[in-house]
Amino acid sequence: MRRLNIGERIFDGHWLIADQQTAGRGRQGRVWDSAAGNLYASTVVTVRAGDPAAHTLALVIGCALIDALHHVAPDVPAALKWPNDVLVDGAKLAGILLERQGDAVVVGVGVNVRHAPDVVGRDTTALADHEVECSRDRLAVQLADCTASAVAIWRGSNGLAMIRDRWLARAHPIGTPLHIQGGSEGGLTGRFDGLETDGRLRLRGLDGDVALISAGDVSIVP
Repeated sequence: MRRLNIGERIFDGHWLIADQQTAGRGRQGRVWDSAAGNLYASTVVTVRAGDPAAHTLALVIGCALIDALHHVAPDVPAALKWPNDVLVDGAKLAGILLERQGDAVVVGVGVNVRHAPDVVGRDTTALADHEVECSRDRLAVQLADCTASAVAIWRGSNGLAMIRDRWLARAHPIGTPLHIQGGSEGGLTGRFDGLETDGRLRLRGLDGDVALISAGDVSIVP
């Protein structure tokens, strides 16, 4: 990997890997402990004319991240949780953060490789907790390769539908109990019913009605 100079721009296909973050953050500005030895990676995807909606890149990066993890840790049962988490047996292993700036979407990925941070009210885990011997750099190379492949699929004919199917195959099962807190929909409890064609979460309530969730914090109900 090439070391970037301060102020150097990152282009599509380039990845910035941080040794450590002093002000790591997650969705909605949450503070995220960024211990040395974990993966903190960022890249840029420029949205082109004819591309699917930019927010669906969360599905793209989720698929790429799971595939990269399966390459380096095939025995770890990692699964996607909408919209941007990777869990192992209910504990958070990795997260994704997207921020749009004009035509560019800045993609941030954090993976607990060696250390799992202590987070109040949330279970966390690291690859090292599952006896996985994997360097941060090895995982980064796999992530870059898998992201390039997933973005190419997303941009192809019927690409979003293919990504949606891939995401669902890598997520927790249909019927998983979920609670959604926040967003315009408020607090809702129901069961995972897949994804809409545009990437929104389908939540089936006890009455059988399906709510379409476009934003919010999602947790799996024990």
